[in-house]
Amino acid sequence: MRLHRGPGLFLFLFLCVLGASYVLASRMGYLDRLQERYFPSTREAVRLSPGDFPAGVAAPVADVASVPLRPVLIGFSPRGASAGLLVATGGATALDNPVPPAGAAQGLLKTAYALDARAVLFAREEDLRHALAIGAENGGVDMATLSVDRLAAWAPALRDAAPRTLMLVGRSRGQEALAAVGVSDLASLRGKRLAVYPYGSSHYFALWLLARAGLRITDVRWVDLPTTLDAGRALREGRADAVVGLWGDVELAARDRGGAVLATTADAPHLVATVLVARGEFTARYPDAVRRVLRGLLDAGQSVLKDPTAGARMLGEVAPYLGDPIEAIRSAPPATLADNRAFFGLSGEAPVTYDELFQSAAALFQKLKQGPPVPPAEDTKDLGGLKYVSETRGP
Repeated sequence: MRLHRGPGLFLFLFLCVLGASYVLASRMGYLDRLQERYFPSTREAVRLSPGDFPAGVAAPVADVASVPLRPVLIGFSPRGASAGLLVATGGATALDNPVPPAGAAQGLLKTAYALDARAVLFAREEDLRHALAIGAENGGVDMATLSVDRLAAWAPALRDAAPRTLMLVGRSRGQEALAAVGVSDLASLRGKRLAVYPYGSSHYFALWLLARAGLRITDVRWVDLPTTLDAGRALREGRADAVVGLWGDVELAARDRGGAVLATTADAPHLVATVLVARGEFTARYPDAVRRVLRGLLDAGQSVLKDPTAGARMLGEVAPYLGDPIEAIRSAPPATLADNRAFFGLSGEAPVTYDELFQSAAALFQKLKQGPPVPPAEDTKDLGGLKYVSETRGP
């Protein structure tokens, strides 16, 4: 049988030549050059940031200075455990004027560890997050006390700061509370207005309460507050049927309107844990300063636990909304070295460890579709300083 060459053969050969030409041009880079010249907008614009590189790359090769030549700035939002920080630093200052007032007493960090450190007061956790993100060199802070749930929620936004958890500062054992008017129990919150500051640990506690009562997120009408300190006012003014905030604030508001406190973090004493977080660059550049801060805070915390008078006086001056400062310290006491060892899995046992608390909070926020994926808990802590202090102090 005689074969006839039809037009399909020429088409096949043409396609083969075209394919070979494409492969050759791609390997030799001609296609990239054409794309860059005629279609420049199709190439993805990649934005670089400090978070793309290890935090310590700019640290000096030799120990030029073991501690900063300026004051170490530690931001905090007042809680009972903050009394230890205030004793360690000698009191609180503001970010716009971090210089302590004339005649102010020197803190334990200065007298015992030759470290100039200042506790910088923040009323809003969002402002504290921003200050940690930009760093002390740019008008922010070097370290901050944050609840673990807030760190889990903000870890992606703080990526460039490379935050590193250094130690446990304290746990809330009644500091946060839910108070209501005209509501008899948690299950009766269904359909009610629930007011809370969405960027604080009180919000995390509110979510736990809903889960405990078997309620869904949509079963309550959320009212966003500008700060945690607005919870009591919202209840007094009738803008909410229930609020979650600080016990000293919301308990008084509920009593004024004939309401009551329905739950506190005493019902979940391992849920809200405050940790000390530092910028990654600071821990890499000044490891000795980190060790001094940890030792000073642990010593100050022990002093407050032994005799809370001095710490309570300082706490009452900067945060009267916490109510009785002695009671505020009792409901959120400073953490001990043994608490830290157990919380971070160095020795002993804790009902909830740092990794468990961080990962569960991160998973919850992902479930609620609040923010991008969060790094593993292991990538958010630097326990070198705590291990050093733990070893030097023995069992």
